[in-house]
Amino acid sequence: MSSSPLLADLVEALRCLPGVGAKTAQRMAFHVLERDRTGARRLAERLAAAVERIGNCTRCRTFSEDTVCALCAGTSRDRSLLCVVETPVDQLAIEQATGYRGQYFVLLGRISPLDGLGPKELGLDLLAQRLAEREVQELIVATNPTVEGEATAHMLAQLARTAGVRASRLAHGVPLGGELEFIDRGTLAHAFGGRQVL
Repeated sequence: MSSSPLLADLVEALRCLPGVGAKTAQRMAFHVLERDRTGARRLAERLAAAVERIGNCTRCRTFSEDTVCALCAGTSRDRSLLCVVETPVDQLAIEQATGYRGQYFVLLGRISPLDGLGPKELGLDLLAQRLAEREVQELIVATNPTVEGEATAHMLAQLARTAGVRASRLAHGVPLGGELEFIDRGTLAHAFGGRQVL
């Protein structure tokens, strides 16, 4: 590609980003070197600072610069509701799209033995401790509707039952504005099986 080992290293480093292949990484590297070295320096500084200073909240496991994140430390949230999500991105999506005012627990993954993700890696021991505090009355399971997400949801429901906490699951089915003829068979079957009384 080039006689510059630094350029080759930069391209290879950019490939760690999701969805970035060799060509995209090459375009990014060339762009910052040709047109935006100031932006590249700012990106490098922010990335280094984030990697150094952002960790996980000790209570909910979301990203936080502090030991306990602002949502867990605050007093305005309903502590009787605990929504379990797979990732901090899922937490952000719920915050932006709903009026949910409870607290969260972030698994940082989902049950996947092939990837080495079991109950310990998902922090289920920490979640069990929170449920044992008897503050949570409802555990809202908001894992993704994948095979691994459903297995994780089942495990979370069992954990809640053991702790005497009511467990609920986000509804799945036909999207708002969707047309039945364009819905995939699995989604349509799930929605049909989970129909509700009007």
